[in-house]
Amino acid sequence: MSIRIGKYEFEGTYRDTASLEDRSGVYAILDQRENNRYGLLDVGESSNVKTRVETHDRKDCWERNKKGTIHYAVHYTPGLQQAGRMAIEQEIRDQYNPPCGER
Repeated sequence: MSIRIGKYEFEGTYRDTASLEDRSGVYAILDQRENNRYGLLDVGESSNVKTRVETHDRKDCWERNKKGTIHYAVHYTPGLQQAGRMAIEQEIRDQYNPPCGER
């Protein structure tokens, strides 16, 4: 199962973090709304995606802004360093303007 965000293919969506892995990647925090449509709440990057999402300092923002249920998706980036992941994150932020977080 996958979801396209911008020009990137993300694995998921997942209702909990159990399916995420501690690998480098760009993660998306999504809000599943009516008719299985999703809104983007936040996007970020990490060298350890699962740990970052589970201990994230913006969880309160996700809860405040959701209209449905929170889901997670990830675009793993084994060949990219932090600068490459940050570029993807910024591109998605610029395109979707999520309500949580900024770069």
